[in-house]
Amino acid sequence: MINQEPVVSLKGIGEKTAALYAKLEIHTIHDLLHYYPRAYDAYEPPISIFAAAESPAVAVGVLLPKAPDLLRFGNIQTVSIVLKEAGVSLQVVWYNMPYIRASLKAGSRYVFRGRIVRKKSRLILEQPEIFTPESYQEVVHSMQPVYGQTRGLGNKAIIKTMHLALETRTLEREYLPEALRAKYQLAESNFAIEHIHFPKDREELLSARKRLVFDEFFLFLLAVRLLREKRVDKESPYRIPASREAAKLEASLPFALTTAQKKALEEVRRDMAGGIVMNRLIQGDVGSGKTIVAILALLETANAGYQGALMAPTEVLAKQHYESIQELFAAHDIQKCLVLVTGSMTAKEKRIAYKKIASHEADIIIGTHALIQEKVQYHNLALVITDEQHRFGVGQREMFGNKGNLPHVLVMSATPIPRTLAIILYGDLDISVIDELPKGRQSIKNCVVGVEYRKKAYAFLAREIAAGRQAYVICPMVEASEMIEAENVLDYTKVLRQELPPSITVEYLHGKMKGKDKNKIMERFAAGEIQVLVSTTVIEVGVNVPNATVMMIENAERFGLAQLHQLRGRVGRGKYQSYCIMINTSEDEDTNKRLDILNHSNDGFYIASEDLKLRGPGDLFGQRQSGEMEFRLADIFTDADLLKKVSEEVDSLLKEDPLLEAESHRELKKHLDSYLEKSYDKLNL
Repeated sequence: MINQEPVVSLKGIGEKTAALYAKLEIHTIHDLLHYYPRAYDAYEPPISIFAAAESPAVAVGVLLPKAPDLLRFGNIQTVSIVLKEAGVSLQVVWYNMPYIRASLKAGSRYVFRGRIVRKKSRLILEQPEIFTPESYQEVVHSMQPVYGQTRGLGNKAIIKTMHLALETRTLEREYLPEALRAKYQLAESNFAIEHIHFPKDREELLSARKRLVFDEFFLFLLAVRLLREKRVDKESPYRIPASREAAKLEASLPFALTTAQKKALEEVRRDMAGGIVMNRLIQGDVGSGKTIVAILALLETANAGYQGALMAPTEVLAKQHYESIQELFAAHDIQKCLVLVTGSMTAKEKRIAYKKIASHEADIIIGTHALIQEKVQYHNLALVITDEQHRFGVGQREMFGNKGNLPHVLVMSATPIPRTLAIILYGDLDISVIDELPKGRQSIKNCVVGVEYRKKAYAFLAREIAAGRQAYVICPMVEASEMIEAENVLDYTKVLRQELPPSITVEYLHGKMKGKDKNKIMERFAAGEIQVLVSTTVIEVGVNVPNATVMMIENAERFGLAQLHQLRGRVGRGKYQSYCIMINTSEDEDTNKRLDILNHSNDGFYIASEDLKLRGPGDLFGQRQSGEMEFRLADIFTDADLLKKVSEEVDSLLKEDPLLEAESHRELKKHLDSYLEKSYDKLNL
């Protein structure tokens, strides 16, 4: 893979700036070039003051009658001027930028571009960029990229570095067969990389995006199909029959399994007893009861004299699984030894756990990715279960599998994907679907509201907490950004601490925190010590907190429907009525239609299929699903049609040249090898 020089090799990037890029997981020039914009800012022609109205980004042409005033309010210095035209006033302000005043000359023409807000009866243009009419003409009609940022590394700095990287990069050789490019009218790869960052217009952007999405699907499916060839229909050394103890536990549960749960369990039992290595995906909506199926499968395995292991994506979830299974077994007098393995355990605790696993004193092992550490040696590991499987890559899965002698593999996912797409993405996995919720579970009450509802929402949160409940508040961003207008976790936490009674404990959680700190916060929330948790989507795969009854999502329009549904699934897990409040800050009609689907349905599979119908080629940014595949640009919903076509092309190619040995595929093979080397651990099977 080329362009592997570190970002520090670029002019003007020192060790300090390189460390900031590392926070964005950008270490090399290749990483930088593939750090795609999250949105684009279209530079429209300037309007007059008379036409000014509230807007997230607008350019206003002005004649400066006098120099602006420099005002001080406490610790804040403000450069301010009120401009008037035909009876309309527009106040222009810059905060803590006193040097701006010296650059603005009375009697000169400028174009100010920024956000216009209405405060009381006044229109205010805040923190605008400053252009001369001539310099604005150079960018008018252009689409400027907006990147994900981190504190100390703003959008302008990233744009400048990106230009430099594009100028100095080594061009890649085309690897897609010419016939394929012609058939789908795909842009050349180097062109696509350049123009995904700096498109001249929307047409150029769509062309660049189509090629890069095609590449992501093509390499992913090609890699997955080739890797899967090694594992199809292997004879299993472990035949696990159904046991009386598991049947007795199932019969004595305080709830009856749903028809869908029974069917999935029967399919798992049939696979484990059948003599062929099981490779099965259980796809079940949030709260559909996948875990009890996994527990019964683990118990069957232990009763057959083998070991079973369950790997969860977070320490808190692993611990919760361990404790709940311990309680369940104790209540039903099931004498099986459970062991927990997590990264934060002390060296002594790990040694004791490893010894129990190696000696087969442990029947069932629960843990995080620590389960695949070199020091963990299993004894007859016959069943491997991964919970929320999209958090584990094929590298980790394979390491887990290699710990035993071809163990049965069961993967569980709470992301509803239409079956047609699931078959493409999980070609060799048998799929079980749990598509009904346990009886007696109360439906979550939903509402989609505007920003004017916030005060009422805060009062509602306070009432629920006074009744002994807890709440999540989700923000799309960790910290404030200079370019993106959206709520962020850090500032929102401060707001809630002011708005809610002081007796209510409000804490925050986000992905940039250290693992130890994240675990501590989640454990405190699970224990009821924190009443309101302000978080990014990091809680999408979290703990089971039956006491949490409110999910409030800010800037709901910025999330994909599948992700919103996953977030909503964090509540409604106990005996109390639960609520999901989605704050929509967009007036876009299509966005409102999409959120309306979620507002009127709690069925994840229905939501996923409706989402698929609504999506189109223009729906490029701001709606990405999290979910199974961590693609950089592609989205299995937006790009479903292209995914199907790419799948057909991959099948056709491998039928013609199964090992990519043909001379015409030499460049493709080299590219695939580089892709595997870089992405092996991230490939999700």
